[in-house]
Amino acid sequence: MELDRISNLPSDVIAKFLSHLSVREAVRTSVLSRKWRFRSAMLPHLVFDHQCVSTQEHISFVNIVDHVLLGHIGPIHKFKLSRVGGVATWDIDRWIRHLSRNSIKEFILEIRQGFNYTIPSCLFSCQDMIHLELLGCVLKPPSTFKGFRNLKSLVFQRVTLAQVGFQNLIACCPLLERLTLLDFPFPILKIDAPNLQFLYVQGDFEDVIFENTLNLVDVCIDSEVGRRWVSDRSSNLVKFLVHLPHIQKLDIVGFSLQVMGFLVSYFH
Repeated sequence: MELDRISNLPSDVIAKFLSHLSVREAVRTSVLSRKWRFRSAMLPHLVFDHQCVSTQEHISFVNIVDHVLLGHIGPIHKFKLSRVGGVATWDIDRWIRHLSRNSIKEFILEIRQGFNYTIPSCLFSCQDMIHLELLGCVLKPPSTFKGFRNLKSLVFQRVTLAQVGFQNLIACCPLLERLTLLDFPFPILKIDAPNLQFLYVQGDFEDVIFENTLNLVDVCIDSEVGRRWVSDRSSNLVKFLVHLPHIQKLDIVGFSLQVMGFLVSYFH
């Protein structure tokens, strides 16, 4: 029996097609024919969110994730989990343990409701990770943790972490280029990242301190400390700029025009 035209497409084209489907829809293609049976099991990017569960189907979110992960073939480059109701901490623990044995490069976990989830220590062994994004989590790096050597992008929102632990984490990620911090708990935010190029911070900080950040070119500060620097014409803003010799874009939310005027007078 002659295969349909879609089944005869090159493998990379079919993989691209499947990548635009939700995980639930991609898994459904396995019933099309023998040739499609393992296509969805080889997807390198897995996204589990509200689209994974249909209200018309009697299958739980946990069962879908279990089915896809346990039946997956080959590397998983990206894993995103946006928590839906009915997921317990031990379920997420189990999935992360499974991923830690894979060469995961991009990990995104969003706990949007309920508890603050404590990240298991096995995640800190994922040294191939390039992008890490956490929402509503608690981080307790083990004493043996020496940083993510390949991490280039980090996003923390409503993450609970000791200040010393955060500073050590940033300092031990030598390739870090992009850093986004939202609703962070520290009164004083200290950034020491020699390769950092982009920074966005939002929160109630008393001060932001830069050390070894000569490559920063794009900075946005949405915080009272930035507004205070501009409104008071504080010398702290001058100290801030000293550590940003290659800055190309600086946005202190609420005072962009005033900052522009200050920069003109400062550099001239």
